[in-house]
Amino acid sequence: MAEPPLDEQLDGRKTRFPVTMDRDYPMLIDGQPVAGDRAAAFQCVDPYEDAAWGQVYAGGESHVDAAVSAARRAFEDGEWSRTTPADRAGLLRSLADLIDRNAEELTLSQIHENGKLIGEMSVGVAALAMQARYVADLTEARTDLHVETGMALMNTYVTRAPVGVVAAVTPWNSPLTLLGWKLLPALGAGCTLVAKPSEVTPTSTLRLARLCLEAGFPAGVVNVVTGFGQPTAGYLVGHPGIDKVAFTGSTRTGQAVMRAAAGGLKRITLELGGKSPQIVLRDADLDRTVHGIMGGIFAATGQTCLAGSRVLVEAPVYDEFVARLGAAASSLTLGDPLDPAVDVGPLSSRRQLDTVLGYLEVGRQEGAETVAGGRRASGSPELERGYFVEPTVFANVATDARIAREEIFGPVVVVSRCDSEEDAVAKANDTEFGLAAGVWTEDPAAADRITRAVRAGTVWVNTYRVLHLTMPFGGFKMSGYGRELGADALAPYSEVKSVWIDQGNPQNFGRKAS
Repeated sequence: MAEPPLDEQLDGRKTRFPVTMDRDYPMLIDGQPVAGDRAAAFQCVDPYEDAAWGQVYAGGESHVDAAVSAARRAFEDGEWSRTTPADRAGLLRSLADLIDRNAEELTLSQIHENGKLIGEMSVGVAALAMQARYVADLTEARTDLHVETGMALMNTYVTRAPVGVVAAVTPWNSPLTLLGWKLLPALGAGCTLVAKPSEVTPTSTLRLARLCLEAGFPAGVVNVVTGFGQPTAGYLVGHPGIDKVAFTGSTRTGQAVMRAAAGGLKRITLELGGKSPQIVLRDADLDRTVHGIMGGIFAATGQTCLAGSRVLVEAPVYDEFVARLGAAASSLTLGDPLDPAVDVGPLSSRRQLDTVLGYLEVGRQEGAETVAGGRRASGSPELERGYFVEPTVFANVATDARIAREEIFGPVVVVSRCDSEEDAVAKANDTEFGLAAGVWTEDPAAADRITRAVRAGTVWVNTYRVLHLTMPFGGFKMSGYGRELGADALAPYSEVKSVWIDQGNPQNFGRKAS
């Protein structure tokens, strides 16, 4: 029996799925669609609808082997190995054009996967196309560095060679954005790639990989194997044919990735978790501060590694700040992420819903004051069906509480009192993480002191959660290893090579290296 169109009735109600949306999503290996074992297939679930809509295959070791072999062949023997920087830049610009033309499809596929707001996802797709063009420019601009050694008739220069076959393991919260941070510079550097997206958000990655083929990237350059962390991602990361691993995800999983990569001394980039502090000094503009902190935690339903979920407020303005933040959080509109008027969408999955609800209970048990939210959302069939949690503000939180130290990855912010600027900095740094931080003050000198003192890879002053492809991103401490984006975005995907050319000086004949 033929399956009904996706926009027909589902459990007695109309769904939002376009008729054109695919039902079956095979893997992409060596330029060809590859279906896995149907017995091991799984489905994507729209977190607003709580409805399954796309069938995906759980790849096994044989699929990983085939994808890595295809990437290795393309890197060493195929058409890709003979491309010039100009060739690769041209392909990246063609891909950017295709991303622009398919922006709506790429946006909707992510929203149906993870429930993020259309405003954020559409901007992310536009930024992906911009990044492809930026990386194309970086690719063309790379030149060898000629070095003067002072040795007669010796030509010496430093060049960069592609690192080889890259494994990109990406999360569900911003699937195409975080894939782009890896995929695009890897391609610009001349690498080939095997991507393993989260099992929550695999279809958007597969759609982008198809566009890579359409743009003209040769078969085997971009491969996608879908599946779960184990065995699929574990086997890929430890595969002897992989030269570099680029991973974004939790700190715990990042540690496992690093251990798996160590045996082969694989190059590695890790962008991991955070429990990012926001320091509010007594002179802060509280209207501006509350607005900025709301965007830093609630705009993405708290599902971002850099969420400013730990707010440290100087005592003189603490009570007023908490009252304002609680009122603002309670005024937010929850609903369909496809509706531009909605402020907060659902959590990405039932598993994440259960995790966040568990932390809400932990907060109550720890004695935190619930100023706003604190429960699963209700009040309408849509909210009760979807994976919604009320935007939550916990106040009077001890800085050693679990909700103040562990990454919740939901719309939950904790507020703690500080006695002074020095106390706030000490509490901000009292964490295993170091991904991001925010400072809210009208005093430029205080802002400068704090930005230098806080141990974090990105620090914002009087704003939060602003990113740009020209600015490097990454973390200190347990928040990661290496940087993505910026003018050096291609560097992690290349090796430095020193070249010595003897141009005929007879005095150099027979010399031994010292």
